[in-house]
Amino acid sequence: MRPPRPRTLRARLTVGLVTLLAVSCAAVGLAAVVELNGFLTQRLDEQLAQVGTRFPESLEHEGRLPDDHDGDEHADTRRTATGTFGARLLHGTVTHKGLIRSGDPAADLDVDLTARDAGRLARVPADARPHTVDLSALHDYRVVASPGRDGDVLIVGLPLEPVEATVHRLELVAGVVFGLALVVTGVAGAWWVRWSLRPLSRVAATATRVGELPLASGEVALPPRAPDTDPHGEVGQVAAAFNRMLGHVEDALTKRHASEERLRRFAADASHELRTPVASVRGHAELALLHPGPVPPEVTRALHRITAESARMGEMVDDLLLLARLDAGRPLERRPVDLTRLVLDAVTDARAAGPGHRWALDLPAEPVTVEGDAHRLHQVVANLLANARVHTPVGTEVTVTLEAGTGGARLTVHDDGPGVPEDIRPTVFERFTRAEHRRRCDAPGGGAGLGLSIVAAVAEAHGGGVDLESGPGSTSFTVRVPARGDGAVSTG
Repeated sequence: MRPPRPRTLRARLTVGLVTLLAVSCAAVGLAAVVELNGFLTQRLDEQLAQVGTRFPESLEHEGRLPDDHDGDEHADTRRTATGTFGARLLHGTVTHKGLIRSGDPAADLDVDLTARDAGRLARVPADARPHTVDLSALHDYRVVASPGRDGDVLIVGLPLEPVEATVHRLELVAGVVFGLALVVTGVAGAWWVRWSLRPLSRVAATATRVGELPLASGEVALPPRAPDTDPHGEVGQVAAAFNRMLGHVEDALTKRHASEERLRRFAADASHELRTPVASVRGHAELALLHPGPVPPEVTRALHRITAESARMGEMVDDLLLLARLDAGRPLERRPVDLTRLVLDAVTDARAAGPGHRWALDLPAEPVTVEGDAHRLHQVVANLLANARVHTPVGTEVTVTLEAGTGGARLTVHDDGPGVPEDIRPTVFERFTRAEHRRRCDAPGGGAGLGLSIVAAVAEAHGGGVDLESGPGSTSFTVRVPARGDGAVSTG
């Protein structure tokens, strides 16, 4: 199982610092151990050179050198170091062997060697150079094999245990010291990195607060800028660039909000000013149709078209005024609304307007009641049903489902028509959105693309929302209306 990787920059810098220090400590420790081991082994080899072959030669003569050696200078092996090992081999067989344990060669010559030990000694080349041999009875020894005068091989060795003990002690001390150094460096490095990255943490905190702001909702007060630091450092440069970006964002938001406010005022004023002339045109057209005298058929048809288009324009003006009021944040009426009755009435009207469609209802057993504006909620249901009727072919089945829960009511309008074109799904609730190829190829006329935007605006004004799921043969619009003030939707 791989260890978890550090996620934050602070953790990565700290881990990187400790890792580099650990590698450096390991390199220094390894170099020290190797150097010390080589130095002590070299000193041991020098001691072997000083010992020479005096001790293995003495084994054949019971601790004394033969008569042809110099007198008192080499006649006694009592000055040989404790732990010195000696052996005489003839034709690859150990004939004599000994080990000095207490400094008295005469008393400490016995040593037990296994057949494997004897074989290892026989394989040591007689080149008068030091070699390391592992003797089962004595552990590691540094030995030198030299050819004798009688065709034999004389081996002398000194134990490697003092060298290994010293090296192991150095390894232990280095491990403890370097371990403490890593711990102290890790703690101090974490504190130092955290202190050094404090300005960057403040920039991140400011960015988090900006990310939590509803920037798309209009005028927004941006939080204070990130504190200024040294502009010559990387963190200071990041903070300065971030502050400049916040300034540009604030200017853009201010300009966008002012532009949207001007557009809303224009839409509201234009809609308000259009209501009177549109109503006047419609009234004059209706009055002309009531003229008792003969009217040519062409004029009658023109007057009927004027009446129909003026009525359509009046509805469009009313929709624009409604959107302008919702954009301005004007509160809606809050009264208990029987959604069940409202859905029944809207479906009845839709069935009369679209007899060629198949209309179905799926309602709970008990009436569903929420708090809201009954007129606007009826407009939501009517717009969804009109959208399904206008944009689907005759014979399409439209099912209206109403559900109640502790969180609110859910109204779903589903049809098995061709589906909403994929290219307009992301903007289907925006104003004046109309598909190039309508879902129903023979649908006459059509609105101005405000129906679904009114559905979304009214749902949001009630504290809810609307979702779309669409594909070939299945389209569902789901409106969510939150619960009443007591925390639950009333049923029954």
